Amino acid sequence: MRTEPAEAFRLRVAKHAALADPARLRIVDLLTLGDFSPTELQAELGMPSNLLSHHLRALEEAGLVARQRSEADKRRSYIRLAAGALEGLAPGVEHAATRVLFVCTRNSARSQLAAALWKRASGIPSTSAGTHPGDRIAQGAIDVARRHRLDLPKVPPRRLEGVHDGDFVITVCDNAHEELTGLGGAHWSVPDPLRTNTQEAFESAFEDISHRINDLAPRVRAA
Repeated sequence: MRTEPAEAFRLRVAKHAALADPARLRIVDLLTLGDFSPTELQAELGMPSNLLSHHLRALEEAGLVARQRSEADKRRSYIRLAAGALEGLAPGVEHAATRVLFVCTRNSARSQLAAALWKRASGIPSTSAGTHPGDRIAQGAIDVARRHRLDLPKVPPRRLEGVHDGDFVITVCDNAHEELTGLGGAHWSVPDPLRTNTQEAFESAFEDISHRINDLAPRVRAA
């Protein structure tokens, strides 16, 4: 009888061992929604920084989480689930929403792509907005959507005017997340492809957002 390779089995055991601790399982539950800074995790968990650091190290060593430096405040970092970290182990908690609202700074790339990708994955309505909207959708976003045959609506960037009852808000930009403190919802720390404005950067952002949406969409139900 064939079994999985020894190394794959060892990694799976390490993940289960890390998740056996209630505090670490709670951290991973939170990260299935989006990315958190250590300070935000401390606030959510009511946990001292030294204990949180211990748990985060254990989760990193098990290949469950990764760190990423904020593009806004360089002193801040965000903790995220490592790609493919759970592989069927994600919690089954559902979140009710009448609409999913994606927010970034200029509403010219990441949030536009996210709203369009959400429409492909879920029947729950989606839209996007920016805290400081640009003049037009970035050409790189238009090009990557075309390469992946994604219907990107031909609408100009719009300003975030407010949040409706029933909105599930997801910031896909560190600047927007750190500007909108207390908004709630989830945060995805997706690097800004316009910083380098290369095809590779837009492909990376597209893949990151697509992966996150495919993981989250089954857990959001219509309110």
